[in-house]
Amino acid sequence: MDKTLDLKKVIIKTLDLNKALDIVSIDLKDKSSMADYMIIASGTSSRHIQSLSEQVLKKLIDYGMNESKIEGKESSEWKLVDGIDLIVHIFHPEKRKFYELEKMWSEFIPKEKLII
Repeated sequence: MDKTLDLKKVIIKTLDLNKALDIVSIDLKDKSSMADYMIIASGTSSRHIQSLSEQVLKKLIDYGMNESKIEGKESSEWKLVDGIDLIVHIFHPEKRKFYELEKMWSEFIPKEKLII
C-alpha cells in the first residue's frame, strides 16, 4: 500500500481522536505538485488548534517525516503542518469559512494551470 495514503489515514485518525471538527481530505495528485494530499480540519479554540497541530507533527515525525514542521506558530486561528507529501491545515471555524480551501482545491484545475 502507498506510504502517503497510509500516513493520510493515520493523520485523519489522529485528528478525529483529538476531537478535530469537519475533517476533509483532498487528493492533490492531479492538481498540484506541492503535495499528494491536503487535510483540512477545524479546532474549537486557539489552544485546541495548537494541540492538534502538535499531535499531527508528532505522528509525522514518528512516521519518519523528520523534516515536517508547523507554520503559523504565532497565529491563534490557523496552523499548517507541512508533512512534505501531506499538508494539514487546522483552522478556527470562522477563518476556515473565510478562506474556503475545500472549495478552491476541490474544483478541477486544468493541467495548463497547474504551475505552483
